[in-house]
Amino acid sequence: MKSNSQLSLALHLLLHMADMEEPVTSGLLASAMNTNPVVIRRLMGGLREHGIVQSRKGHHGGWTLSRPLAELTLRDVYLALGGGPLLSLTHRTQNPDCLIEQAVNETLDGAFRDAEALLLARFADLSLAALQSRIHAAIHSPAHLCA
Repeated sequence: MKSNSQLSLALHLLLHMADMEEPVTSGLLASAMNTNPVVIRRLMGGLREHGIVQSRKGHHGGWTLSRPLAELTLRDVYLALGGGPLLSLTHRTQNPDCLIEQAVNETLDGAFRDAEALLLARFADLSLAALQSRIHAAIHSPAHLCA
């Protein structure tokens, strides 16, 4: 199954934007993330629809945060991106009449639902402000300095 790094990319972008005083263009964000501006615009469009970012056109235009990081959680960002599958694990469906396959799949489905519910609850407890504080603390720690 193909991995999905949209949540990671979105969090990365939002945390960069939080430290910027001016609106930032899709081109600049794309360059920083080593991707195409279209990827950034598509992702940011979804975040804009959920009130996480806003855009301004024209000279001095670009993307800015709509809300303070303290009001945003990882869950908010995840849901704004469409809330796709959190787990890439799946089960076999080759023989739906097989009682063993049915039992295994039922058990796995329940475990997957429970795991996703726990993960979403944890996402709801993690604000972007807390993540930013952790990053700033790491940046200013002596361990961050290279020899």
